[in-house]
Amino acid sequence: MNEKSAEYWINTLALSPHPEGGYFREVFRSKEIITREGLPQRFSGSRNFITSIYYLLRKGEFSSLHRLTSDELWYFHDGAPLSVYTLTDDGISRHVLGLNAASGQIPQIAISAGYWFGALIEGDGEFSLVGCAVAPGFDFRDFELASREAMLAAYPQHHTIIEKLTK
Repeated sequence: MNEKSAEYWINTLALSPHPEGGYFREVFRSKEIITREGLPQRFSGSRNFITSIYYLLRKGEFSSLHRLTSDELWYFHDGAPLSVYTLTDDGISRHVLGLNAASGQIPQIAISAGYWFGALIEGDGEFSLVGCAVAPGFDFRDFELASREAMLAAYPQHHTIIEKLTK
């Protein structure tokens, strides 16, 4: 039984509400910069090499479907296993972040740039604490929150998960 609570981690790590749902705090932003000229065309300007955050979801909350211009790594830290869904033109995938490898859980996942993705706690447990690293580093200019209507129009066959992971 986990003796730490969501409130413990929110307070201890000084987490704040995140626009996609849940709580976060940036804990690292590299000082070094990749100039616009050194990046693919999809980037509108220079970016830090890498950024990293703590991210926490409580039971009943979700990370809304969104996509980034960069790749993102998610690392499991504490709490309940976390279901991370990725949606592409090839279909939908579910990966469960956690430490019970015997039940199919994995301790980290890589989300490729441009993939729609979101997350929620589907089993027992009150919270899930993960870390997320983005490279090239996160910039809100590279963040797109999904519209439920647009996603349902583009992927009607995935309406169940789209309705769970959008507002």
